[in-house]
Amino acid sequence: MKNIHSISMLFFLLVLFSHITYAEVRVAILDFELKDVTYLPNRPEEIERTASIKPLLSAELQKAGLILLPIDSAAQQALNMGEGYLFDHVDVAAQLGKQVNADYVIVGRLHKPSFLFAYLLTEIVNVKSGTLIDSLSVETKGGEKKLTGKAIEMLADKINAVLHSK
Repeated sequence: MKNIHSISMLFFLLVLFSHITYAEVRVAILDFELKDVTYLPNRPEEIERTASIKPLLSAELQKAGLILLPIDSAAQQALNMGEGYLFDHVDVAAQLGKQVNADYVIVGRLHKPSFLFAYLLTEIVNVKSGTLIDSLSVETKGGEKKLTGKAIEMLADKINAVLHSK
C-alpha cells in the first residue's frame, strides 16, 4: 500500500511540474548589421547572409517559447546614427523595445574578419533598465547556409538560456 501511495504522489508531482512554464518573455530583434573587414568587404552574398540571420533567429527563438515582437525597420533606421551605433548604445536600442512593449531587445552583428570564419555577435538589452545584460558570440566557419544555420541555432540556445535565467 505504501508503494501505491508513493507512486500516486510521484504521478501528482509530475503532472504539477509539467504545467509549470516560464513566464512570457517578450523579445524584439533588431536587424543584424554586417561588419566585414576583409579586403573584399560587403559582397552581395554576405549582405544576403546578414539579412537572413534575423528571420532564422526569430524562428528558433519562437520554437523555444519566446514571444517575438516586430520592430519596424524604419524606426530602427531613424535611431541608428551609423555603423555599430545601436550595438554600442544599448540605451538607444532599448528605446526601440519600449515602442513595442518588449522585455528585451537583441542587437546583432555579423562580424567577418576573414574569409574563413565569421562571428555572430549579439547583445541582450533589458528594455526597462536600458542596460546590457549579456553579450554572446558564436563562430561560424565559411559562408555556407547550412553552417550559418547551425551557428544561429547555437546562438538561439545561448539567448534562450540567458533569458530564462533572468
